[in-house]
Amino acid sequence: MPLELIDNPKSASSALGDMSGVRELAVDTEGASFHRFVDRVYLLQLSTRQQSAIIDPLAVSAEFLSPLGALLESADVETVFHDADYDLRLLRRDYGWKIRRIFDTRVAAQLLGIKAFGLAALLERYFGVKLDKKHQRADWSMRPLPRDMLDYAEQDTRYLLELKDHISDELEKKGRLAWVREECERLEDTKWADEDAGGAFLRIKGARDLSRRELAVLRELHAWRDSVARELDRATFRVIGKEQLLDLSRTQPSTPKSLGQTKGASRALLDRRSGEIIDAVRRGLEAPEDDLPKFPKSPRWDRDPHFDERVNKVKTARDAMAVQLDLDPGVLCARERMEAVARKNPQSREQLAEVTELRRWQADVLGPSILAALQGST
Repeated sequence: MPLELIDNPKSASSALGDMSGVRELAVDTEGASFHRFVDRVYLLQLSTRQQSAIIDPLAVSAEFLSPLGALLESADVETVFHDADYDLRLLRRDYGWKIRRIFDTRVAAQLLGIKAFGLAALLERYFGVKLDKKHQRADWSMRPLPRDMLDYAEQDTRYLLELKDHISDELEKKGRLAWVREECERLEDTKWADEDAGGAFLRIKGARDLSRRELAVLRELHAWRDSVARELDRATFRVIGKEQLLDLSRTQPSTPKSLGQTKGASRALLDRRSGEIIDAVRRGLEAPEDDLPKFPKSPRWDRDPHFDERVNKVKTARDAMAVQLDLDPGVLCARERMEAVARKNPQSREQLAEVTELRRWQADVLGPSILAALQGST
């Protein structure tokens, strides 16, 4: 299968024109979140049954990619990804595309009962292809990209359509293809939610162990780190890690010497930015009492003394069915969905259908067992 590098508007128009009549398209993206402060699509890989193409979005602006957007948003075109979540978020944010008719080979492999569902494992399983993983952490924002990196990127879509064929056939035989269709239909709305950037420091693992004053210091240090990462266009953890931010929030250094005792932080960073870090710590220590951060209250449910018992009953029914279907229990039904069922305590199919967290296919497969388990539960 020939590979075409599209790095100018003219070649983009030509290649996308050739693809305009396809009814299925394999797609992947490469970002650089491991390296850059703000991630974006740095490479866009496409494969049809006949050809593969790699688009350089740094050389081809969004206006010249509109024919591709029209394809991906068309109800007549099936778009095949492997592990679509991050790709869908990037494409939605960078280009505004809401992609329809998605088929995710990762989701499909999991629902088929395949335990090793990474792309490399699947390509070896079905095609005997062994992927070279040396570019897994590559910086896809660098230019020019060497040929071996382009070849590596192209492998992510080259086999996807055939992989979909193989897995779909097996799913059809097991009567599970509709499960995948339902899961993939829900992926169409995938996008990043609007988040309170100012509250991001509260989501750092370990932050709940800090006092409110220490949280105020963490808030200032977190904002400082973001400003430095933005200035350098560098991933935040490459500036300073979360563990070091937590350590600084507790130790609250006030001199370059005490700051220098921070373990795991770059010596060069501590030397160059010592004044900025100490100032951030001071701002946190001087924050007024009524401005000290606190965690928002979690939603509370009415106390139900039988809730845990019902969850265990649903879990027992789920686990038994998972063995019968040879599926990972978490793939069959995740914990939060079981809790939603237990909270509703359905006693009929109609009541079970009201548990919106539960997929239709899950209600069909697990419904009789769940209802039997909960029969008469209070």
